[in-house]
Amino acid sequence: MSATGSNTARRQPRSGPAVLFAALVSLLATMLLGAPGAAAREPVEKAPVAKVAAAPAAPAAALTEITGFGSNPSNLQMYLYVPDSVTANPAVVVAVHYCTGSGPAMYSGTEYASLADQYGFIVVYPSVTRASKCFDVSSPQALTRGGGSDPVGIKSMVDWVTRTYSADTDRIFATGISSGAMMTNVLLGDYPDVFAAGAAFSGVPFGCFATTDGSEWNSACSGGTVLHTPQEWGDLVRNAYPGYTGPRPRMQVWHGTEDDVLRYPNFGEEIKQWTNVLGVGQTPAATDSPQSGWTRTRYGATGDQAPVEAVSLQGIGHNLYAWGMAARVLTFFGLDSSGPGPQPQPGACKVTTTTSAWNTGLTSSVTITNTGSSRIEGWQLGFTLPSGQAITNGWGATYAPASGAVTATNAPYNGTIAANASVSIGYQASHTGNSSPPTAFTLNGTVCSGS
Repeated sequence: MSATGSNTARRQPRSGPAVLFAALVSLLATMLLGAPGAAAREPVEKAPVAKVAAAPAAPAAALTEITGFGSNPSNLQMYLYVPDSVTANPAVVVAVHYCTGSGPAMYSGTEYASLADQYGFIVVYPSVTRASKCFDVSSPQALTRGGGSDPVGIKSMVDWVTRTYSADTDRIFATGISSGAMMTNVLLGDYPDVFAAGAAFSGVPFGCFATTDGSEWNSACSGGTVLHTPQEWGDLVRNAYPGYTGPRPRMQVWHGTEDDVLRYPNFGEEIKQWTNVLGVGQTPAATDSPQSGWTRTRYGATGDQAPVEAVSLQGIGHNLYAWGMAARVLTFFGLDSSGPGPQPQPGACKVTTTTSAWNTGLTSSVTITNTGSSRIEGWQLGFTLPSGQAITNGWGATYAPASGAVTATNAPYNGTIAANASVSIGYQASHTGNSSPPTAFTLNGTVCSGS
């Protein structure tokens, strides 16, 4: 079918974060808490948008609304940007807007489309149609894979792009701001087999905003008083897709220390959650300050594509996003080149475990296999012990800490693993009833397959 209306040529965004967030704090509070006089803010730019009804492809270099893209239980709108320079089997970035925002506002107020022009990926901009213009990150339906609501519609958008453009299913990413950051956490929890990584600006952990009364707002979570252990946070994610044992997406989180809408403790809770989900320790592998007032910590590895990366901005409030941050997101995603991202791809390692248990103890034997084509020189194996287990002694590696998210570091004699070769390690542990082995492992930050 042909598009109706006029195409919108790609324009330079108007300004930085002030345009995006000038009214966010006051509007968020008034709209969601029911104060009088609340009204949705207009998008940053208003311009005609091409509309395509399930067409074979969208017009290039124009913001285009796609209709009829698939299952869409909450009536989301789908906006798409495909650059003139789109690559074969392109990567896809889902850019999710904030409360009171829209897909077109996210398009105009962030630089993802201009970066797509540079690197050849496709950008999907989901857009809420409900009155609050906030994404559903609260309902039981939203927090369950295939349960309904917004995540199902966004997954349909990704599927449409994948079919239409033969997109690279190993390079699907999500990023968002505020409500969109919360949705980024939800998407990675609901669909770990779809998304390779996410970047959340001023968000909260998966499940933190959960409600059962139909409300979109959770004051305890927004206030930073919903606190859990890493295992509890990780279980919330794992319970969204019961039985899933495949690779999990990496996560980058950003937060300002003076956030008065989604309070700063949520930043630490996100770190606890995603380090647990990815099976890496909560002690940073690297800490630096890439910009004045910023503290960046990386978990599970030290490079640009660590399993978890967290950026804390001193003295900054909820209006966090600023020009230039999207380029750092692309570095984390591995998209700041025209080819596939440089992050290690799942499947470069395999871990098998054998566990024997008795009343209050167990012995676990672990075999690490390098299924990649290059030799590994020095390794760290990350995994999370089930609740109630604590390592009492081990062999073949040093283990720290003794419980929770554990990192096993090679011994002097087994630090090299040739391609297609294996090393065996093991440990003894006490337990309080749960003698199950760990089910998720990372080797030097790469998610390993298991058996």
